[in-house]
Amino acid sequence: MHKLLITLICLVSISFISKTSEAHCEVPCGIYNDSVRVKLIYEHIATIEKAMTQLNEMNMAPVQVGKSSIKLNKKVNYNQIVRWVNNKEIHAEKIQGIVGQYFLHQRIKPVDQSDRHGYGHYVQKLELLHRISVLAMKAKQTNDLKYITMLRATVAQFEKAYFTHTH
Repeated sequence: MHKLLITLICLVSISFISKTSEAHCEVPCGIYNDSVRVKLIYEHIATIEKAMTQLNEMNMAPVQVGKSSIKLNKKVNYNQIVRWVNNKEIHAEKIQGIVGQYFLHQRIKPVDQSDRHGYGHYVQKLELLHRISVLAMKAKQTNDLKYITMLRATVAQFEKAYFTHTH
């Protein structure tokens, strides 16, 4: 009986510890706010950009002294580096969550291929959402700000395609 009780407590504890999704539910409630989700993506991009900028500033940059290049010997705050990396990764995952959980699972409806016009717009939105998700992954892997520029441009393209054409 004691083992059963401990097992039950462990299972209940694990269920509370597990990662939960913060995206809008998949219950067909009909309560959607697509423009808010797009604004959230832009906000996550700005947060990733801030993290990248901070991380780039914390890195030891080469300094030219006379004819030789040396690294600036400054004290590195590893705790801050870890916090910014974690923050960057969390916000990139949130972008991927909005793309997948919200737009792909709930909002972008399949279109029959016989509807050439509608199907073309459907494929365009899928391609843009896939690109956003991949760029968010790239933003997690590096501090290269070019991915921020590419993310913003791709989200703007998606926003135009999504809100201009029927979905």
